[in-house]
Amino acid sequence: MRIAVLLPCYNEEAAIAQTVAGFRAALPGAAVYVYDNNSLDRTREVAAAAGAIVRTERMQGKGHVVRRMFADIEADIYVMADGDSTYDAAAAPELVRRLVDEQLDMVVGARRSAVEEAYRRGHRLGNRLFTGLLASLFGRSFTDIFSGYRVFSRRFVKSFPALARGFETETEISVHALELAMPVGEIVTDYGARPEGSQSKLSTYRDGWRIMKTILHLFRIERPVLFYGGFALFLAAVGIILGIPLAITYAKTGLVPRFPTAILITGLMIVAALSFAVGLILDTVVRGRRENRRLFYLSFPGPGAER
Repeated sequence: MRIAVLLPCYNEEAAIAQTVAGFRAALPGAAVYVYDNNSLDRTREVAAAAGAIVRTERMQGKGHVVRRMFADIEADIYVMADGDSTYDAAAAPELVRRLVDEQLDMVVGARRSAVEEAYRRGHRLGNRLFTGLLASLFGRSFTDIFSGYRVFSRRFVKSFPALARGFETETEISVHALELAMPVGEIVTDYGARPEGSQSKLSTYRDGWRIMKTILHLFRIERPVLFYGGFALFLAAVGIILGIPLAITYAKTGLVPRFPTAILITGLMIVAALSFAVGLILDTVVRGRRENRRLFYLSFPGPGAER
């Protein structure tokens, strides 16, 4: 089977040669692609000298690079990692073997690091919080939803819409697998510190906010009944709380003393009913779209499947 190693890069001159060499040694028959994302250093030249196939994506952001890689590269198995030499290339054969032997569509390399500088406590805490949020919204999750070390089947790559622009692409990938109930797996892999001279591109708060917005956006799209139904429940609860005193006064006196409040309650209940109805309508649309995505996904053979 054809294996392609995909390495999105931005200013990774200090680490890319080591990364390419590691994957070429671990997967000798694989083609190693480096997609440069407007680097200002010598990333392209160093990667080419190390033996990689170098290509360029001009739209800035990891999500744009992933979309371009998945669209351009033809292979049976895709190994994606970062070009900063933090992921253990030696673990790639085990990730690929797990994918093929168990006929999975994605295997995630869950990060394990004893080096504080490699995987900071703040990032670990954020990972746990977002992982728990994703599990509560979609029913199941992974232990490391932000890992950039993943192995994909061809049918995953070619059925993935890749709409994200930046680092939130890992979240989008995870939700895609969960929504289509794909067979997936995880393997714990070592995670090391960047080589000297290599700088992280992550911004804890900015990228965390973008990831949060992505999760909520996907929740609104994929779970409209829960999203709009929750909003409807909130409005209805407010209306009921406001209406109890009016109901008690009316039962005693037969009068409605606070007429504006009664109008507000009526409006809240109407909006709540409309919100719930919108959720039901959108759920029907989402179900049809999910069925089409599932059928398109099944049009590609799985890894190791008979053709």
